[in-house]
Amino acid sequence: MCFSYKNDELYAQDVSIKDIAAQVGTPFYCYSSEKLQKNYQAYKSALAQFNNTICYSVKANPNLAVVTALARLGSGADVVSGGEMHIALKAGISADKIVFSGVGKTEQELREAIKTQILQINAESSQEVETINRIALELGLKANVALRVNPDVDARTHIKITTGKKDNKFGVDWDDALPLYRAAAKMAGIRISGIALHIGSQLLDVEPFRFAFTKAADMIAALEQEGISIGNIDLGGGLGINYNAELPPTCEAYAQVVRETLGHLNKHIIAEPGRSIAGNAGILVSRVIYTKEMGDKKFIITDAGMNDLMRPALYDAWHTITPVAKKRAGLIIADIVGPICESSDVFAKDRITEALAQGDLLAVMSAGAYGASMSSIYNFRPLVPEVMVRGKEFFVVRRRLNYEDMLKEHAVPQWF
Repeated sequence: MCFSYKNDELYAQDVSIKDIAAQVGTPFYCYSSEKLQKNYQAYKSALAQFNNTICYSVKANPNLAVVTALARLGSGADVVSGGEMHIALKAGISADKIVFSGVGKTEQELREAIKTQILQINAESSQEVETINRIALELGLKANVALRVNPDVDARTHIKITTGKKDNKFGVDWDDALPLYRAAAKMAGIRISGIALHIGSQLLDVEPFRFAFTKAADMIAALEQEGISIGNIDLGGGLGINYNAELPPTCEAYAQVVRETLGHLNKHIIAEPGRSIAGNAGILVSRVIYTKEMGDKKFIITDAGMNDLMRPALYDAWHTITPVAKKRAGLIIADIVGPICESSDVFAKDRITEALAQGDLLAVMSAGAYGASMSSIYNFRPLVPEVMVRGKEFFVVRRRLNYEDMLKEHAVPQWF
């Protein structure tokens, strides 16, 4: 286990969380390099029979050290902004392993992607296809383009993280995809490279994948009957992880669905895992500032807030929260909350937890994905440090900002 207890004290690999807290302060994120590697290799092994590229979804955790660790293993990148593409390149991921997704790419972002000659731009509308073609012709280049098709598949996940239904903003409507492929194939600035789809995040069942991949196989057959060759099948990401008591599918179960639905096509498979690589490779460590009671209600108030970890406020997401040092002090029912001036700043409501005291450390588990990447400076609170552990050593991979750091980009008009 990459996060485990030794003599009732939580460790990240062979480093005491308490020792890290003493040196860097709280709150902070802590990532296990070993767990990142294991999670990536699980995909690589499961999909080994295919010509494949595992494109880590940078939005899950864009820390340069995290992306670099995966780049050293041979990972590609799925990016959704020019900034994420910059990080991927800076981390050492080659352009021919980068896929650019997203429903609202700007002209500047598309220009950079085309100039860089990345593996594939996943276009999501007819206007985007036309814009890509115009920019490519201006640059005297051909852009590698796939259409992200919307298969109208219910991913059976949280409504705010489903992406493959008709009423979601993502992708090209299924019925419009074939005509748009026909039009794109005739554009001088476009090279049709593949087909892409992504039905949602935190999927705990492979059957929605099976339905979507089967529809993709039908679309590929229709395209190739018309002479439009498809080289890449971009499956998106979405495999879930265990936050509480979930039983997510294994990478092998996922790969079996790929074999059964798409294996006969002999195409280059692109997978875009994010949460299932970074999620359980990271934790958020916080300190109890105060405890208090209001009638029968108990509160544990921590120095981490919703600006540090947005998921519970945004999605009502569950994270297991555990004391860094187990004291065997008995159990209570309490709300675990942050210091932000918002009623939604709650990490856990009516949670059964070990009785905690002022100064105790808490670990919010499986916070490596969509934790630091969604953090903000709301209430003018500095972004917290991120730490990476390897074996018996740790390194601060993003330092804690201070107030002057935060003010450097501010300016007061001269009339004041």
